Amino acid sequence: MITRRHLLAVPACFILAGRSAFAAEKMDPALREQARRSVDAGLNYLRAQQAADGSVARSVGITALSLRAFLESHRGYNEGDGAFITNQVGFILSKAKGDGSISESLQNASYNTSVAMNALAATKNPKYAPVIAAAQKFLVGHQIDEGEGYKPDHRYHGGIGYGGDERPDMSNVYLAIEALKGTSLDPKDPVWQKALVFVSRSQNRSESNDQAWAGNDGGFVYMPGWNPPEFEFGKLTSSYGGMTAAGLLSLLFAGVDKADPRVQAAYKWMTTNFTLDVNPGTSKKHGLYYFYNAFAKVMTAYGEDTFVDGKGQTRNWKAELAQKLVSLRADDGSWRNADSNAWWEDKPQLVTAWSVIALEHALK
Repeated sequence: MITRRHLLAVPACFILAGRSAFAAEKMDPALREQARRSVDAGLNYLRAQQAADGSVARSVGITALSLRAFLESHRGYNEGDGAFITNQVGFILSKAKGDGSISESLQNASYNTSVAMNALAATKNPKYAPVIAAAQKFLVGHQIDEGEGYKPDHRYHGGIGYGGDERPDMSNVYLAIEALKGTSLDPKDPVWQKALVFVSRSQNRSESNDQAWAGNDGGFVYMPGWNPPEFEFGKLTSSYGGMTAAGLLSLLFAGVDKADPRVQAAYKWMTTNFTLDVNPGTSKKHGLYYFYNAFAKVMTAYGEDTFVDGKGQTRNWKAELAQKLVSLRADDGSWRNADSNAWWEDKPQLVTAWSVIALEHALK
């Protein structure tokens, strides 16, 4: 929530100057300091949420996101800093299964394994290489292809789902691609090109999408021909921010050049429709913090600090995202989506980890 303390903490010039005022430099020093303090507050909150076994919310996924937030912060935390780091690592390792997955349940095996891989990689500890290698093998084997009876012309081919069913989606694909990229899977592995088939079929770009439903605005949907009903789009193939950020990051991490028309179309959609008030492309706040997290990561990967939006305004995404997240932090250091409980965004442990990671990318 926004409190009087937070409004006072951000100098009035940031609030009054308007969006274009940030274009001149990456981030004003005063705002940078507020963002760092917000990261520290979020990490303190997450530390207080740890159980005796090191877990956060008794979840591999949330614990892994928390651990990543610590390890990638400006404080440079590592395993040498004590139990608040090593206990989280220990909990994640305790959930490593014989099939290579790292999860407390089959239902979320792919999601949990992906974020756990990124967290373990962030420790930079070579001792975990065998666990990471096994997890890579699990994700590659979990990809839907001929092995599960799906031929290349099927809309699910190349996709990855949560783990409890055969239905893939762009969210799990993006997390798996991020994990495989972050753990240096062989770029020649067939998993990348298969994934790109699914990714391309989730983009509203008929020139590269062979599905009859595809439009031409360049954005992405949740899965080929379908979106979650929470958004009430009016049609199930409308592009929206969370998945467009996920799709663009998937293209980049799978090795697609920035000059590729698919990348350019996705980037144009995201910058043209840019807003931090709702999940872009919708009038809803469902998945808003998911968008903040994915947007920060993909803009970092794309490598541009500013862009021109659909109204011709130059926008500094790092400064604007930092200001937004600083303003939304609660007094206890946490973040939560006060406007939507969809997809666990009412859980402050999850949303705080996402927000801290997003701020860390904005501070780079």
